[in-house]
Amino acid sequence: MLITKTIQGLIIPVSLLFLLPSEAVAATLGICYGRVANNLPTTSEVVNILKTNGILNVRIFDPDPVTLQSFSGTGINLMTGVPNEVLPSLASGTPASALQWLQTNIFAHIVPSQIRYIAVGNEVLLKDPFYAPHVVPAMVNIHQALKTLNLDKTIKLSSPQAASVLSKSYPPSLGAFDPSLRSVLLPLLNFLHETESPFMVNVYPYFSYTSSTSNQISLDYTLFRSNVMVQDGMLTYDNLFEATIDAIVHAMEKEGFVEVRVVVSETGWPKSGGEEASVENALAYNENVARRVVANVGTPKRPGVGIEVYLFDLFDENGKSGDECEKHFGIFGLDGIKAYDLRFNSGN
Repeated sequence: MLITKTIQGLIIPVSLLFLLPSEAVAATLGICYGRVANNLPTTSEVVNILKTNGILNVRIFDPDPVTLQSFSGTGINLMTGVPNEVLPSLASGTPASALQWLQTNIFAHIVPSQIRYIAVGNEVLLKDPFYAPHVVPAMVNIHQALKTLNLDKTIKLSSPQAASVLSKSYPPSLGAFDPSLRSVLLPLLNFLHETESPFMVNVYPYFSYTSSTSNQISLDYTLFRSNVMVQDGMLTYDNLFEATIDAIVHAMEKEGFVEVRVVVSETGWPKSGGEEASVENALAYNENVARRVVANVGTPKRPGVGIEVYLFDLFDENGKSGDECEKHFGIFGLDGIKAYDLRFNSGN
């Protein structure tokens, strides 16, 4: 391993982090490319921005043909999503129909070697519980289709969930899944275990902070600068990001799934539009996440076990609904220039 904890004090441009060869670190740092906007650069321009900054791992949320074609042959690895509304047809069909869907919607537009993950649905249990019963059956059919193509070992399936699938998360050792969701989560975990795939979770300490009452969660704890440590048995936590991941790990272990790894499929901090949403705080949060990923520190529960993380978001998305801050997570401006100088940075 070329990078260890001993270099965390160095100031290293994030562009260099993305350029590190995969064999140098066990973890992966990627970025989400959301497209809920009407003013984004063309997909070919987006590819140029990514390549210029050495970003080689990208999450897209739906298999848009033009987007996939633009990425084809670039060497950029993708996590591509299956939209929630497609899940019922994939679940009720056969592996043969799932194979046809894969061929038509993904592999007709990009070589399979560039697909790292297929994310089957996104935050279904939080946003679209109607589709919850269809998640695992759809995954089973897609997996059988991938086996037919001899791709089941290289393309892994998962279904990103919000961290709110936890009913308890503090302290992390008490982490437990919401009992009302177990009927979906347990089959999902079993599938992930059997296929050696990761549990994907979207982690947003920003929203945990803004929704907490009476300052239960401090801003410093969410931004990795807290002097007050949370003691949990023999383990110590100084930030909510790692505490949330370990709460997920504990919850999985309580259900008997000890070896399933965690991929953070989204995390980020808004630059504006809400309480404590600022360029300074977005930089502080994202650079600390990036540093931990590339330095391979893991978490207190799983030290030295690299975490794969996808930062959200490539650009601001002016078409997003909800709170105003939802539109302002972009790390890059529409001109391809970084909105803030994302770096490793300890000490300031």
